[in-house]
Amino acid sequence: MSAQHYEGMFLLDSAKTSGNLDTAKSNLHGTLEKFGAEIIASRPWDDRRLAYPIKGHKKGQYYLIFFKCESLKMTEMENDFRLSELIVRHMVIHIEPKWLNELMEVAKDDHRLALQAMRDEAPEGGGDGMDEIPGMDGDRPRRRPRHMDGDK
Repeated sequence: MSAQHYEGMFLLDSAKTSGNLDTAKSNLHGTLEKFGAEIIASRPWDDRRLAYPIKGHKKGQYYLIFFKCESLKMTEMENDFRLSELIVRHMVIHIEPKWLNELMEVAKDDHRLALQAMRDEAPEGGGDGMDEIPGMDGDRPRRRPRHMDGDK
């Protein structure tokens, strides 16, 4: 069976990675290389507060790795990820060949990722976005009269 391309997003324990991201990187790369994976691109993604606690963690370091590996080894590899004390959560997805070139360009281009993050974090129009939605005053949505909904 031929090797497939995968994208792995890892949520790492920020208490264990703080100030020492190289150790986390070598730990992740070591696990992947143990199963014969070829690492294509690897980078820290973001260190942020979580929306809800996961296993008691309120903050985490996201780490992104693109790699090539035999699909038969993925089950064993994911079991190692689950047993790691460093990894809080992980998600590994198969990359379809038609998306491979575009994803590799994004993964290897620091500038492109920075622009994407700025666009995602910036509010549209500089405000809270409430003035762009019809019927929104900023307090609550208004109901339209029943005859306008088509119910007569």
